[in-house]
Amino acid sequence: MSQANTFQGMEFRRIGSNKGTPRLWIEGAQAVKAGFVPGVKFTAKLDPERSMVIIEASEEGRRIVSKKVVREREIPVIDIQNEGLLGHFVRMGLSAVRIVVQLHRIFVMPISSELRAKERLCRLKAKMERDEPLVMGSFSSGVGILDRAAHVGLTQAGVGSRLAVANEIRADCMEHAAERNPVFDARTILLTAPMQEVVFDDWAMAQLPKLDVFTIGIPCSGASNAGRTKRKLTCPEAHPDVGHLVVPFLAAVAKTSPCVVVVECVPGWLNTASAAIARSTLRDLGYIVHETVLHAADWNMLEHRERMCIVAVTLGLEFSFDLVERPARRSRKVGEILETVALDDKSWSPLTYLKDKQERDAAAGKGFKMNIVDAESEKVFTLNKTLAKRQSTGTFIRHPADPELLRIPTVCEHARCKGVWEDLVEGVTQTFGHEVLGQAVSVPPFIAVFNAIGRALQAFRRVGSIAFPTFARTEMVSA
Repeated sequence: MSQANTFQGMEFRRIGSNKGTPRLWIEGAQAVKAGFVPGVKFTAKLDPERSMVIIEASEEGRRIVSKKVVREREIPVIDIQNEGLLGHFVRMGLSAVRIVVQLHRIFVMPISSELRAKERLCRLKAKMERDEPLVMGSFSSGVGILDRAAHVGLTQAGVGSRLAVANEIRADCMEHAAERNPVFDARTILLTAPMQEVVFDDWAMAQLPKLDVFTIGIPCSGASNAGRTKRKLTCPEAHPDVGHLVVPFLAAVAKTSPCVVVVECVPGWLNTASAAIARSTLRDLGYIVHETVLHAADWNMLEHRERMCIVAVTLGLEFSFDLVERPARRSRKVGEILETVALDDKSWSPLTYLKDKQERDAAAGKGFKMNIVDAESEKVFTLNKTLAKRQSTGTFIRHPADPELLRIPTVCEHARCKGVWEDLVEGVTQTFGHEVLGQAVSVPPFIAVFNAIGRALQAFRRVGSIAFPTFARTEMVSA
């Protein structure tokens, strides 16, 4: 590459105004790097197709680099005050531009994050108008329960989608999803590796398509109360395995440039440093961030699971959690979801060791106890990923004839409590089934969220023209 085409520098500059005419100053080190010293002649021309002004040093130029003196030093100044050159940016709604410097040439163009936001809006609108399925990508997929909820919710709103990319660290989960989950198809790219390894693999990321919808279930081991207590973490980010995953998550969003980002995790994640970083970074990438806590009880689910949900939409899309619809309230009982288990089945047990431990804990003033339900119970306590271990704080079902006997819920019963499709977990082991379900969302609330997103996308489809999204904070100062 010749020196003339070598990248020398970049900066943001605000577009000013003088007597109603747009004005742009380029001065100091960037002008010097480009070889624009006082007295140099230059030309400036607008390339409207590329939304770019090209400033080039030339002996035939009619413009001349001026100067100002600061502490006895001459500072070069390129002063452009011209409606024909800069009015294009003003009409786009820009208040600031990006200056890219090469030797003897300076390019004035929109800020790249704003260009990416406009590109994804245009890409989305074109697909919506052609009724083309949206391209979805999923990270920390598990067995794809959230992905299937997304597909169902969007479909209900009349928006087609296909799962193009799925990332999951556990090979057994990925294999299971590829075999059992109908949203995984022959074209789905399976990325079975740690998220951070995938995202910072330049070659792998270059093979992925640009996404329209990005979903992720942030691993919650660091943010959950149980996880923090077990590891004695000073903060969720101190978890050695998952505390740092907000970084590759945000890098994946930046690289795949989706129109919509949906994040789920335990409610406590909203109060973490990771969440604060995510909010600010998504804002700077051109997203409006909406967040809430979804209560499964509002969808008449027996397990009153709570999950936080973030929906980040590109500036220009209109979304609100007020769009999320809830069903009419109705009473339910655990008996609705119980499988037929023989009264003498080996799964029934007195669990004497857990009852003894419960008595010892109570005597010691500890609050650990079993959560016991029966067919008449109106709700089920949290069903977690370790349910198969029969722990002292687990959920147990009471024997209908002998109150001293208990059993853990079956995998199928667990799925029904969360509204998960039973075909996803049919025939799996108790350990695997409870692990993948215990880390999953309650499905109906998230179907409702994606239905609302789909309706927002349908409204965007009807928009006549797309305004250029302007959001870059060009006047930020260091702390």
